[in-house]
Amino acid sequence: MLHSILLQIAKNSILSHLGVAYKPDKEKLLHEYPFLTKDGATFVTLHKSGALRGCIGSIVAHQNLLEDLISNAHSAAFRDPRFSPVSVHELAQLHLEVSVLSQPELIEYQNYEDLCTKIEPAKDGLILKHGYYQGTFLPQVWHELPSVESFLEHLSIKAGANPAIYKEHPMIYKYRVDAIEEDFDAILPL
Repeated sequence: MLHSILLQIAKNSILSHLGVAYKPDKEKLLHEYPFLTKDGATFVTLHKSGALRGCIGSIVAHQNLLEDLISNAHSAAFRDPRFSPVSVHELAQLHLEVSVLSQPELIEYQNYEDLCTKIEPAKDGLILKHGYYQGTFLPQVWHELPSVESFLEHLSIKAGANPAIYKEHPMIYKYRVDAIEEDFDAILPL
């Protein structure tokens, strides 16, 4: 399902905002790549010199894949509140990754120990929801947090909660991703 076209669309979305390339021809893309018409959830991640430079995405599909990708690429580059907007001078140093998420599935579990057995490291992305708290980690985060316990602890912190939240039995969803990545300069323009 994943094609280099996803990287090209994300790159063009970023470039069009900087005024150095044209906006993608949406009608043409939807005609040539029918899979882009289906509802889809994407995350776009930017790295600069190996460090996170922006990451924005959708947890649940709420629009077609093309619109979601264009929106999230733009937001990852220019609207991630953790970073200043990407500048033209940084483009050659960027690494771009596009992840397409599967439909999240609720994990049924009895307690924290049971939850830990139902998570597959390096494959499952997780969503934590409990009251006002919500957060997600893509499966790619496993390389930084390789144990289930560490992954869950940091997920609760990202959601704004204390790791003790698991005693309150929050809703936990899991999903998988198809991801494609490339250095920004190596991606062919549309």
